[in-house]
Amino acid sequence: MNNPVKLLLVFSGIFGLIGSVMGAHMAGSGSYALRPIHAHILVVGWLSLFSWSIFYKVFEVKYNALSKFHVWSAIIGTTGLVLGMFLTNVVSFNLPRCSYTYRLHRRRCYIALKFCCIFRTDTALSA
Repeated sequence: MNNPVKLLLVFSGIFGLIGSVMGAHMAGSGSYALRPIHAHILVVGWLSLFSWSIFYKVFEVKYNALSKFHVWSAIIGTTGLVLGMFLTNVVSFNLPRCSYTYRLHRRRCYIALKFCCIFRTDTALSA
């Protein structure tokens, strides 16, 4: 397609339909386990793609290689985000947790906490 507006609107509509069906299913079943996925489908999928299509319509940007890259990376990235969240939250892979990554993350949090404690200002507390 040579028109980014139409392409983004089509994919925005698809994500909006999927998000609406998922929300209706959650409301009907009473189970809100898919709430984060539903929210990201609607915000990232529907709202972002729709707003970018409005941007391309209002400002009439020349459809060159950079805008093609932007449109397709937005579509592929949104699809990857939604599929990744679905696979993470719904499908259990039973992967072992990497202890090295966990220890490294704990050490970074500890260092950041120490840094904040050393350089904090107590002027707000004393006033």
